[in-house]
Amino acid sequence: MAITVNTNVTSLKSQKNLNGANNALQTSMERLSSGLRINSAKDDAAGLQISNRLTSQINGLDVAQRNANDGISIAQTAEGAMQTSTDILQRMRDLSLQSANGSNSTEDRAAMQKELSALQTELTRIADTTSFGGQKLLDGTYGTQKFQVGANANETISVTLMDVSSNKLGNNTISGAGSVLGVAATDTLASSVAFTAGDIKVNGKTVAVIATDTATSLADKINATGSGVKAEAKLSTTIEGLSSADVGTLTVYDAKGNADSYDLSTYNGDAKTLASDLGKAGYDVSYDADTGKIGFSATGVQGIEISGGVAGGTVSLGGNVADDTNTDVSVASSLTLSSPDKFTVTDDGTADLGEILSGGTSALNKVSDIDINTAQGAQDAISVIDAAIAGIDSSRSDLGAVQNRMNFTINNLNNISTNVSDARSRIQDVDFAKETATMTKQQILSQTSSAMLAQANQLPQVALSLLGG
Repeated sequence: MAITVNTNVTSLKSQKNLNGANNALQTSMERLSSGLRINSAKDDAAGLQISNRLTSQINGLDVAQRNANDGISIAQTAEGAMQTSTDILQRMRDLSLQSANGSNSTEDRAAMQKELSALQTELTRIADTTSFGGQKLLDGTYGTQKFQVGANANETISVTLMDVSSNKLGNNTISGAGSVLGVAATDTLASSVAFTAGDIKVNGKTVAVIATDTATSLADKINATGSGVKAEAKLSTTIEGLSSADVGTLTVYDAKGNADSYDLSTYNGDAKTLASDLGKAGYDVSYDADTGKIGFSATGVQGIEISGGVAGGTVSLGGNVADDTNTDVSVASSLTLSSPDKFTVTDDGTADLGEILSGGTSALNKVSDIDINTAQGAQDAISVIDAAIAGIDSSRSDLGAVQNRMNFTINNLNNISTNVSDARSRIQDVDFAKETATMTKQQILSQTSSAMLAQANQLPQVALSLLGG
């Protein structure tokens, strides 16, 4: 090796190694002090991008968990208020049943109505005041809201809250009264009811109508569709004017068309005994001794008829008399459709919807309109309250389902967050054992490089010895 003074190659190499050791030592110290393997893009450009994407996902998952917990809190708040509303409706139902009893006077029913009116007001007050963070939940303004339960856009769960005000709860109904069902006809039951064959749709569910259908058979068909609409054949009429001249036959036909017959000639005008016999048969019967009028109600029957009327007969059904010119009279059961929710019924253009029902869009019988000042009003209130309870129960079921769904969502989000954090750690975090060893190595190399640099800087002095200096 040549001896030079201007260029000390050994010193330069020592400087290079010293700088390299110092830079590596600086990097190790930066990593150990921050705990991160990647502190800037120069450390690992690809790893930096991956770790940042994972950080966005982790942060999003953490926010999503908080959002889902807020959703659960809202659902719990709403459901708690709905439980109170249900308790109120149950009390209203008790009052209605109590008022329907024949032992009550007008004053008794008036007292019950006062409590019921107060409960109607409280039902609406709860709906108007239940809120979460200032946001009203049960007054109808909440509607359907989406909860962001994912780290990315449009990963949502929807929550719907109903209006539980007393004027929004009740029984949505369509009745057959006014069609060929539910009205008195001057004919036998079999002849007075005939439908045009075709299809109707109840809440979008198809029901095939044939000419020989009855209120009971149509009710069975509708109930079998799963439309969410309950169908029932109901009969309510009067039997009045029974006299000794009436010799016809009174017949009630059950759902299968079986006849339950009463020979009117055997009663000799004794309406009270006829009322008693009908009551023993299980029908809902009332008897007015002053007028001789029998109130007759039944469910699940095709209808009632008087056949074989004769001259001089005065007995009637719903005001229609069976006499010598009109020997037969009948009343078909009315088809009543009901649901806690609004619904529609349409026809296919072949079936005549007007033959079956008196309208195509349901009308709401409101809880706020319930009046139990009369026995009949109390009876009518029960179905309205039952529908209101069913409507709230359905909404609570939805809330229970969404709470469970969000709980599972939170568990899944937590699991994903844990695993993604683990993945990010493997990319971004420093391995202290490895990095400490690296730092120790670089510290030693830095010290040895410094020592060798000092030795290398002394090498040009050899040239002086050659000059005899």
